[in-house]
Amino acid sequence: MTSVDVEAGPVPGPGFAAGVTVSSWLDASPAGDIAWLLIGHPPPRRPVETARTIEAGLRALAAGMRLLPAAERVPDVGDRLMIRGPVVALDYGHGEYLLRLPAPGREWRERVKRGGQVCVTVVLDPLGPATGQGDVDALLRRSAPIGRVLIGSTRARHTRDAGGHDA
Repeated sequence: MTSVDVEAGPVPGPGFAAGVTVSSWLDASPAGDIAWLLIGHPPPRRPVETARTIEAGLRALAAGMRLLPAAERVPDVGDRLMIRGPVVALDYGHGEYLLRLPAPGREWRERVKRGGQVCVTVVLDPLGPATGQGDVDALLRRSAPIGRVLIGSTRARHTRDAGGHDA
């Protein structure tokens, strides 16, 4: 499988996006620090949610960003992040809405503002909001080889404020 859009519907709107869990962190590697952005969804908790509808929403969200299964190459998905002070938003492919990220750390924001790549990752298996880093690592190791982790590389868009200065 080389694309997730085969199984995905339209990019979900704010109703679905408001229910996703989002985590960001810097991870040290031999090539230097890597900024990560992890998107998942907790198990069904509302009457209209099922594991199937949640997975379909996550697949559509991933397709909107042109993410590929983690077992394949990491695609460059373009400049999808916007940073204004402490606020960071992700263009996840919806024509009208952005996903505001919950307070990425200062170091993460500064690295991204300086042009650092961000590994945006969508995990299709349930990911609760209070999942610790060790559990996240185990989930990614378990889910990636079987195509349940979708990934891409993005960076910040360079925008200008009303005065023509870099924002």
